[in-house]
Formats: sequence, structure tokens, C-alpha cells
Amino acid sequence: MPSSHFIMTLTCDDQRGIVATVSNAITALGGNIQDSAQFRDPEHNRFFMRIAFETEEPHEPEAVAARLKPVTAAYGMASDVVDAERKPKIVLMVSKFDHALLHLLYQIRVGWMEAEVVAIVSNHEESRATAEAAGIPYHVWPVNKDNKAEQEQKLLDLVAETGAELVVLARYMQVLSDNLSRALAGRVINIHHSFLPSFKGAKPYHQAHERGVKLIGATAHYVTADLDEGPIIEQETERVNHALSAEDYVAVGRDIESRVLARAVRLHLQRRVLLNGHKTVVFMRG
Repeated sequence: MPSSHFIMTLTCDDQRGIVATVSNAITALGGNIQDSAQFRDPEHNRFFMRIAFETEEPHEPEAVAARLKPVTAAYGMASDVVDAERKPKIVLMVSKFDHALLHLLYQIRVGWMEAEVVAIVSNHEESRATAEAAGIPYHVWPVNKDNKAEQEQKLLDLVAETGAELVVLARYMQVLSDNLSRALAGRVINIHHSFLPSFKGAKPYHQAHERGVKLIGATAHYVTADLDEGPIIEQETERVNHALSAEDYVAVGRDIESRVLARAVRLHLQRRVLLNGHKTVVFMRG
């Protein structure tokens, strides 16, 4: 159904008159701006903007984008217009540790995050009962060096079939191939602890405990071919001390990972994250 609430995002070289011209164009199509945020990157002379607006009459997002095309073309903008009332479709991926998955499902269930989970994908059986209880299709695709390409093609097919616009790695402990990372560029969010590169491999929280680390953190970022080095969306740290056990470190880490991932996914779904080279511009709520 046509909508009357939209979100427009745009990026272009900074030029005089962008805000006024875009605002006037939205007014001309019967629009009323509800929320607007902009940022100029002086280092690269790039301009970023997010505008939420409503129109007097319902329209398809494509029709709104077409009406705004003269403006976006004149300024050489990369822009997008979406229906703000539509719940974005997402695919969640998980391995054995399900804390981040459960937190995402809870935040969706209580309405803090607007999204439709169209599938949960795992390389293990552990989360099947969770998916079935939520009425979400569950796919178990074990991955090894011989079938990795085949399993990743299944994921691409699933994304295409369901119309999912985002894949969330909720502690999915498999490295995505360069080909898959490029195919889904800007559409995959991952979460990991922030001990890298100091503590790699198995039991990083135990390694951190052994070294007496005083800060535990987590990083949510877009996935790129560079492992754990994609554009960062959200981070958080929490102080710990010598009185805590290694298991306490793990518990603190699980909590931070869950919160940071949920915030990053929500920001992305609300069109508040714009890519700026290897960085992001994040328009937080006022």
C-alpha cells in the first residue's frame, strides 16, 4: 500500500543551497519535514543528510524519489527514499552462543526495534527451538572448507527470495568469504569483542582476564573483506576489576555485545547510518 511517511538519505559533494533546495522540493510535493539531520565532512568536502517527512497524500517511495530526481541529479546526489512505515526484513545468523540473537528477538517483540525476521540461519542446531517458538524459519547449514561456497550461495538465494535488506551476524562464528562480503556490501552487520588484535582465537575473555584487562568492550560494524575491520557503527565499554573471575568477564562481554549489536541494527534500519569511506556518519536521535 502507498505510504505517507518517508525517510530520505543523501550523500554528495558539499555545495551551497543543498538544505534549502531539498526542503523546498519536499514542500512542493506536499511534504512536511518531521526530522532532519546533516553533516559536512570538511576533510573530504562531503555532505550527508537524513530527512524524515510526511506527505498529504499517500505515495509509493519510487514515485517520491522520481519527484525529487531533478534535485538529486542537479547536485550529483547518491540518494534513497524508503517507506518509513514498512518493517524492514532481516536475516539473523548465529552459531552456538545465542545471547545476541535472543536480545534482538526480544527487542523486536516488544516493539523497540521495527523489523521482520524472515529467517534464522545457523551452522548448528542449538537455536532451532528458539526459532520455532517465534515462528521463524530455521536453516541449519554446516560450513566446512569444501562446502563454504555452496552454503554462502544458499544465503544469497535466501536474501533474494525473502527480500531481506540486512543480514545480522549475531555471534555467527564463521568468516564470510570476500565474494560474499562484496555481494552484500553495506548489508551485513557483525558484532565482536573489542580485545582485537591483542586477544585472538579461543576464549578471548579468559585471555583478557589472565592479563588483568580493566575495560571490556564490543564493536558492531559492517562486514567487509577485511576481517573485523569494516566501518564501525556502534561501540561500548565497561570497566572491570581484579575481583571478577574469567566467567564474570564473559558475562559482562555477553551483555555488552547484545546491547551494542541491537543499537547498531536499529540505527541501520532507521536509516541513521551513512557510509563515509572506511567510516560511518551516524545520526543519533536528538
